Amino acid sequence: MRDIVTNEAQTEVTDVISRPGPEPAEPPKLSAPLPDTGSAVTLAGVGVAFGSHQVVRDVTLNLARNRVTALVGPSGCGKTTLLRAINRLHDDAGGAVSGTVHIGDLDVYARDTQPELVRSRVGMVFQRPNPFPNLSIFENVVSGLRFNGVRSKSILREAAESALHHSALWELVKDRLHSPAGVLSGGQQQRLCIARALAVEPEVLLMDEPCSALDPIATAKIEELIARLAVDVTVCLVTHNMFQARRVSDYTAVFLLGDDRRTGELVEYGQTDYVFEVPMDLRTKAYVTGQMG
Repeated sequence: MRDIVTNEAQTEVTDVISRPGPEPAEPPKLSAPLPDTGSAVTLAGVGVAFGSHQVVRDVTLNLARNRVTALVGPSGCGKTTLLRAINRLHDDAGGAVSGTVHIGDLDVYARDTQPELVRSRVGMVFQRPNPFPNLSIFENVVSGLRFNGVRSKSILREAAESALHHSALWELVKDRLHSPAGVLSGGQQQRLCIARALAVEPEVLLMDEPCSALDPIATAKIEELIARLAVDVTVCLVTHNMFQARRVSDYTAVFLLGDDRRTGELVEYGQTDYVFEVPMDLRTKAYVTGQMG
C-alpha cells in the first residue's frame, strides 16, 4: 500500500484492533440496518478474481432501496470491480465472481439467469460520457429499448421524453432530438447517458465516477439529478471525491488498500454521517480526513 500517513496516524491505524473508534449513539456496522425501504441489492460473500489476482474479497453488503450508496476508497481497492460485478460486466472480461448477488429475488449469477435480463433491471453510467456518436439524441436514449425489441414509435417517444425529463435534459433538447449527440456539452452528454440508462426503467442505477470528467457546474447538476433520481431508483455511486460522497449519499461503504491478503475487503459500511463523523474503524477515519490515501 502506498502509505502517506503521518507517524501519529500510522500508529492509530496499526493499533486499530486494540483501540476501537468512538462509539456513536447508533453505531454503524459492516452490515448497517436498512431503512424501511428494504434492500434492492444483496451481496453475500462476493469476490472477484482475474486469474490468480484477487481484486474483491468476501464482500457482504446490502444496498438500500431508493437510497444513494457511495463506494469510496483509493484507486485499486476494488470499488469499480465490485460495481461492475452487480451488472455482470465481468462476463466477457475474464473475471471470476464468487458469492451471490441478488437484485430483489433475481439471482444474478444463477446458471439460468441471462445477462440481458440483469441489465434490463440495472442501468450503468460510466466515468466518461459515452453517447453513441453516430446516433441522434433521441436514438441514444431509446437504444436500449430497441435492443430489447421495442419498435412502437409511441412507446419509444414516451420513454425518451420521460427519461429526458428525469435527467433534466428535456427542455434543452426537445427541439433538437434528431441532432447528433455530439452537439451537447460534456455535462449534457453525461445526462444523456443517464437518460439512456433510465429509459429501460431499471430498478438500480450504477454510476462509476460520473462526474470525474466534468467541471464544477456540470458536477453540481449531476449531483442534483442523483438526489432526485433516488426517489424512484436505487443508486450506487463510485467516487473519489469525499465531499461528493457526503453531499449525495445516504450510505457509504469504505474500501481500503492493504497487503495482498487484504486488498478488496470492505472496511466499513454505514450511514454516511456516521462514517464521516464517528467512524468505527480508525483506518476509515484516517482516509476520510485525508491522513491516508
